[in-house]
Amino acid sequence: MTDEKLILLLKCCIALGLVLIALGIYFHNFSEMVEAMGVKGIIISAMCVAFGMALSLPTKMYLTFLLVKRETEKEKPEGDR
Repeated sequence: MTDEKLILLLKCCIALGLVLIALGIYFHNFSEMVEAMGVKGIIISAMCVAFGMALSLPTKMYLTFLLVKRETEKEKPEGDR
């Protein structure tokens, strides 16, 4: 897998994670259906937030690592490679 495809995949994971976090917050604060479900509704909203964070945070760290690595490779002179 090339770096460009990997970066695109990681960005998609970040976006999906942010959407899941927003969905969990929406369920928790604004959805009457989830409120009517009681404890099961709280578990559903908490799982959305948990999976969203699991998708978004580690991929952000890895994506930052890849971008920093790419920048340092660009800054090296040709003789050092």
